[in-house]
Amino acid sequence: MSDKGNRLIPSLCYNDAPAAIRWLLQAFGFEARLVLPDESGGVMHSQLISPDGNSMVMLFSARDDDYYQTIRPPQTLGGSNQGMYLVVKDVKAHYAKASAAGAKTLMPPTPQHYGGSCYTCSDPEGHVWNFGDYDPWLGE
Repeated sequence: MSDKGNRLIPSLCYNDAPAAIRWLLQAFGFEARLVLPDESGGVMHSQLISPDGNSMVMLFSARDDDYYQTIRPPQTLGGSNQGMYLVVKDVKAHYAKASAAGAKTLMPPTPQHYGGSCYTCSDPEGHVWNFGDYDPWLGE
């Protein structure tokens, strides 16, 4: 097992995973490590690496087999049921890049009572993303 990176890796379902991957690369600075297409032009499995190289998120296309009936895109659910938080060095610069790419602002960069600053946005399919400079691994 590698000692690098997060051990808990979010796996997100998208109606249009290829478009979501393109958008996440542009808006949030992720890098595509692996993208495996499915038979219908969607994505069977993908691995995106955060800009600092320390975190990963996996994406896949919505489908109708038994397992994937339990994981649906936010648009199908009527809203997101979770949100991700990623530590970034420059919250305002990250926010500007995401906003320019069309991220929907849910909370602009805001100082937090527990330390640091963060912003919250949603991607084109409604997944909720939080980006901040507070690193909970370092404590206060």
